[in-house]
Amino acid sequence: MIECMTDIFLVLLGLAGGLAVGSGLVALLIVFDLIPRLAQLAGAYRMSAWFESALIGGSLFFTFADFLDWKLSVPFGPLLGGIGLLDGIFIGMLAAALTEVINVLPILAKRMNLSSYMVALVMAMVIGKTIGSLFDWFIYQW
Repeated sequence: MIECMTDIFLVLLGLAGGLAVGSGLVALLIVFDLIPRLAQLAGAYRMSAWFESALIGGSLFFTFADFLDWKLSVPFGPLLGGIGLLDGIFIGMLAAALTEVINVLPILAKRMNLSSYMVALVMAMVIGKTIGSLFDWFIYQW
């Protein structure tokens, strides 16, 4: 009886966690207007349904890949490096888009009188993130 109650509790906890994370993702997409902004940047307003479908399809695919423990073996090392590079470009573009949307850098530069150093500020952030990632990958993880 206790095992059954534990299983029911775990199912409810998993559903509640998934609902919370899914709601947070939807709120992020709606508040920041990411899909319409992506369609605007790509000049493809008529293709916005494809963007939405790709987002949903990717979410479902990787949910199944996680739950069913799917593995992707890449035999060729440089191909894996290329995939990692594309992942890094995506994350960098997402971070840049979020920064653009919430206008953190212009407000920070104006308040600290750093407007003439905006390029240096952005480059310092990029270089710092890169060095931190490399430190994590090559030193901290090993």
